[in-house]
Amino acid sequence: MTDTVFLVNPASANGSTGRAWPEIAHRAAAAGLDGEALFSEGPGGIAIAAERAAAMGAKRVVVVGGDGTVNEAVNGLLSIGVGKEIELAVIPRGTGTDFVRTFKIPTKVDDAIAVARDGAVRVIDAGRVDYRAWDGSAGRAYFVNVASAGMSGAVAMRANSTSKALGGKASFLWATLAVFARWRNVDVSVDVGDQHREGSMLDVIVANCEWLGGGMHMTPNAKPDDGLFDVLLIGDVTKRDLVQTLPKIYRGTHLPHPKAEELRGPTVRVDAETPLPVELDGEQPGTTPVTFQVVPEALRLCVPA
Repeated sequence: MTDTVFLVNPASANGSTGRAWPEIAHRAAAAGLDGEALFSEGPGGIAIAAERAAAMGAKRVVVVGGDGTVNEAVNGLLSIGVGKEIELAVIPRGTGTDFVRTFKIPTKVDDAIAVARDGAVRVIDAGRVDYRAWDGSAGRAYFVNVASAGMSGAVAMRANSTSKALGGKASFLWATLAVFARWRNVDVSVDVGDQHREGSMLDVIVANCEWLGGGMHMTPNAKPDDGLFDVLLIGDVTKRDLVQTLPKIYRGTHLPHPKAEELRGPTVRVDAETPLPVELDGEQPGTTPVTFQVVPEALRLCVPA
């Protein structure tokens, strides 16, 4: 049995994590955080590694990577039902690092190692998502930060298909502007708990946490441990609206907004005549129709004491 297992994504941070790992491992060991390292060998590899870590008897897994790496680890742990049994820690090595912002988990390596070693444990919710996979089959996955149906899915796909050498904020901002220039809103049907809305919408944001898109403070009122999603319906936004509102989104001062509505609930269903891309923590597994369900107290996260 090993208490701590590192789940390392060498492709994260635009491919630099693999090169940085020997130094990170040395600094962790010097700080008293020892453990075996399991490496991702491609898409889905961290989920497999998380399952293997559980089988090894790990009491703590330390994710070394970005938001997509955290998402894979969460899917690995929750798919086999051990999210409440194993502590999840993060040494952020990614482009966006949006998930850790909500919890003020530091991005400096030595500080993140200290939190992973002896931080406090916070019990947080996750989301279970049933969607239509790209091949038309039924898909299921989990998310822990922010999900969406609409333009955000196309933005994430654009950002993930290009180099992120400029960093998270610039990469996601450029992708947002590029996708928005050609995006056409469609009529969307949304149910949040027992509340129904329909109309022309740009995006439906389903948030467990506060940040997305490399530093956009999109859902500043979201609480990751209240058993509810914060849902932001974004309506017929014009190019002028976007230009005026984007700086406020980064500051988290964009709400209330006349073309947006905030709702809260434990379940969300989204459908549209034209299938919309679904995004989960920056990953794009498929399209609408999609249903989001809160999984209360799903994970034990290491946070600053």
